[in-house]
Amino acid sequence: MNRKQINQRRVTFFLSGMIALCVVVMHGGRNVCRANPIEIPASLQQSENQRIETMARVAPSVVAVFAGDGAGGGSGVLIEASGFAVTNFHVVEGSDGFMKCGLNDGKLYDAVLVGIDPTGDVALIQLLGRDDFPHAKIGDSDNVQAGDMVFAMGNPFLLATDLQPTVTYGMVSGVHRYQYPAGTFLEYTDCIQVDASINPGNSGGPLFNMQGELIGINGRISVEKRGRVNVGAGYAISINQVMHFLDHLKSGRVVDHATLGATVTGTADGSVVVSSILENSSAYRRGLRWGDEVLSFAGRPIRSVNQFKNILGIYPKGWTVPLSYRREGQRYDIEVRLMGLHRRAELAGEEEDPMERNPKAPPRDPGDGEPPPPPGHPEMKKPKKPVAPEKYAHLFVERSEFANYYYNEQAQKRLLPGLQKWGVYAGKPNRWILTGTLADSTLIDIRMFPDAVAAKIGSSFVVQPLNEEARDIPEKSGGLLTALEQLKQMLLNRDEYFTELYYLGSEPLAGTQERVDVLVTTKSLVTCRWYFRRETGEFIGFDSAVEEDADPCEIRFSELKTFGDVSFPTSLKIRSGDQDFGTLTVTGLQFQTAAEGGQK
Repeated sequence: MNRKQINQRRVTFFLSGMIALCVVVMHGGRNVCRANPIEIPASLQQSENQRIETMARVAPSVVAVFAGDGAGGGSGVLIEASGFAVTNFHVVEGSDGFMKCGLNDGKLYDAVLVGIDPTGDVALIQLLGRDDFPHAKIGDSDNVQAGDMVFAMGNPFLLATDLQPTVTYGMVSGVHRYQYPAGTFLEYTDCIQVDASINPGNSGGPLFNMQGELIGINGRISVEKRGRVNVGAGYAISINQVMHFLDHLKSGRVVDHATLGATVTGTADGSVVVSSILENSSAYRRGLRWGDEVLSFAGRPIRSVNQFKNILGIYPKGWTVPLSYRREGQRYDIEVRLMGLHRRAELAGEEEDPMERNPKAPPRDPGDGEPPPPPGHPEMKKPKKPVAPEKYAHLFVERSEFANYYYNEQAQKRLLPGLQKWGVYAGKPNRWILTGTLADSTLIDIRMFPDAVAAKIGSSFVVQPLNEEARDIPEKSGGLLTALEQLKQMLLNRDEYFTELYYLGSEPLAGTQERVDVLVTTKSLVTCRWYFRRETGEFIGFDSAVEEDADPCEIRFSELKTFGDVSFPTSLKIRSGDQDFGTLTVTGLQFQTAAEGGQK
C-alpha cells in the first residue's frame, strides 16, 4: 500500500467520525444537539459493506478450540474441507489427543490432534464428523506490506460462548519480525506485526487480509508488565511458513526446524558474515567458510542477522535451499541441505527440561509473549485427561517422536502402493545381478548378495561388505553400492529389514524442482529418503546417505522396463554432492538362488 492509499484510508476514518458529529445551536434560549446532516459518500458505504461481507464470508472457517475437559482454550482456522485446522502448539499442548471445537454454526465438534511444531508454535488438528467443512482461502504472506489493513478473528478471553468469533480490525505495523525464544523452543521468525487487538484466547486464530485470504496465524502479543492485555503489538506466524510445514504436520510427527550449521554476525559496514560453521554441514562441504559474506539465502537478500534468522526459521529440517556468498570479491552460488535444529530426543521430550538444566533461564512463556498467569489462574490448572470419543478412539495412536502415529500410518498406506507398478518382488531370491553401462559406455556388473554388494566397473572391482560400516563406494558416488542394497530391500523385504520407515512430509525435490512426498527409512547409520509424485503417487527416486551428515547418493529413475515378471527402471541417474556420477543404463536384471546358480 502506497502513501496515497494510506492517506485515503485516514480520510475515510475521519469522515466516519464526522457522521455522528453534533453541533450546538441556539433555539429559544436552549441548547439543542442535532446530528449534522452529512451525506455518507458512496465509496465509504461500499467499503464498509465489502468489509462486513468479507468478515461474514470467512467467519465459518474460524474455530473455537476447547480443552477436552472444557477448561481453557484458544482459536484456530479450518484450511481444508476434510476438517484440517491450524492452531498454536501452546493451545493444544497437554490436550492428550482429543479436544472440542466450535464453529459459528453453533455446533461443537470432536477434534483430534494430528501433528505439532513446538519450535514454530504451530499445531494441526482435524475436526471430525463432516467432510465438507467451510475453510479459509490461503493467501501469500510474502505480499503483505506495512500499512495493509487486516482483521483478526478468534475467541479472546473465551468470550465466544455462542461460538460467534470476535473480530478486531487494524493494520500491519511491520513485516519480517523476529521474536526470540523465551525459555522454551518457541521461536517466532519472519512474523507479521499488527495493531489489530489480539488477546489471550486469540492464539491460533486467523489473520486475514481485506480480500478474506488467510495470511497468518495469531500467536504472541506484547503486554503491559502488570496485566495480560495487548498494548498494540500482536504477532502472527506467516501462512507461508505454515504451508512449508503443512505436510510434515500431516505426518503426525513432532516436526523440527532447520539450521544451516553455521552462525552469522553483522559487521560495521553492514555486511553479514559467517562467524562459525560446522565441518559436517552441507554448507561446509559446498565450500562456505568462516568470514564469507552471505549475500542471499533461499532466494532472499540478506542485509541483517535477524533477516537471516527470519528466513532460516521458516524451513523444515532436510530441505535444500540456494545460498550465495562472496569471498575476496568473487561470488559463489551453492545449494545446501539444512540440518535439524534439535536432537531427536529433545523433540521427543526424552531429555531433561531446559529450564531444569538452567534454573536462571527466564520464566517459561505460555506462548502469547506475556508473563505466565498466577498459579491459581484457570489456565495454569493441569487439565484432566479427557476420554476419547469411542467412535474416534482409533484415530489416535501414541508412539515416541510422534504427536499421532495414526496419520503417519495412513500416509504410508497411501504412498507404498506406488511400488506396485514395479511388480511383485516379495518372494524373489535375495541374490541379484544388475548389468548395464555407464554414460561413457563403460560396462558395469553389480552383484547384490546376502553378505556383500560388489561391482565390476570397466576393469576395476569394488565391494561393500554388508557386515561393515557403509562407505562411499565407488568413490564420489555417495555410496552407490549401499544405495542399491537399500533399494533391493525396499522392494523385497522392507517390513523386516529397516529399523524405521515413516512418512516425512513433502519438499521441493533438490530444492528447486517439483514438490514430492517423502518416505524415510533407516538401517544402522544409513538413512534414505524415498520420493513419490504428489499427484500420481509415482515412485521417482531416492537419496541414500551412508551417515546422517554425509552427501547422499541421489538416484532418479527413468521409465520402467520389464525384466521377466517384474519391472525396473531403464536407467538410473546418479549424483552426489554437486557432481554427476553418471547414468546407469540397465540391460539386465537377474535373480539367483544359491543352489540354482541363475534364474531370470
